[in-house]
Amino acid sequence: MSTSPKAPRRRVPAAERRDALIEAAIHEFAHGGLHGTPVDRIARRVGVAQPYVFSLFGSKRELFVAAVESCFDRTAEAFTNAAAEFDPATAPPDTDVLTAMGKTYVQLLESERDYLMLQLQAYAACDDELIRERVRAAYARMVMLVEDLSEAPSERIDEFFRHGMSLNVAAAMGVEDLSAGCEWMRAERVSGTAQSAILPSG
Repeated sequence: MSTSPKAPRRRVPAAERRDALIEAAIHEFAHGGLHGTPVDRIARRVGVAQPYVFSLFGSKRELFVAAVESCFDRTAEAFTNAAAEFDPATAPPDTDVLTAMGKTYVQLLESERDYLMLQLQAYAACDDELIRERVRAAYARMVMLVEDLSEAPSERIDEFFRHGMSLNVAAAMGVEDLSAGCEWMRAERVSGTAQSAILPSG
């Protein structure tokens, strides 16, 4: 009785494995953060052994930074595409490239929550000097990209990023608005939950 030979297993290139590990790291670090995420969990998600992860990245910090920088790169790609697709001739009144990029960012927050959460985890991990330097560099590149794409004055660039940070916090809490007196804040006031959490007892 003859048996057909097994097809040889495809050897996955290191670059492909690296990309898969970064993708897995984005999702795992988004939920567990730098210190709460075991590297072995990321390795299992891709189907490799933990030592192999360290052969590609050297340390958990380097894997975390690679995931964070990938997150920033995807946001930069979304902004670049929004700027390229913006057409003043067909755009609604009182809108410009910066408005288009802001709309794209809102859509990104709604569709890719892990990218949002990883961004927040990156800021939280900035007590680590290496991570702080790399996050600062990634953030600065983002600001310079928006400046170049929009050619907007500094005041509008500053407002764009301040509003973006506000959107991050709102999206993390699952609300649309952070303004005083907005609907969910009024509801918290009525329920008394917010007040009881802030005022000391006794």
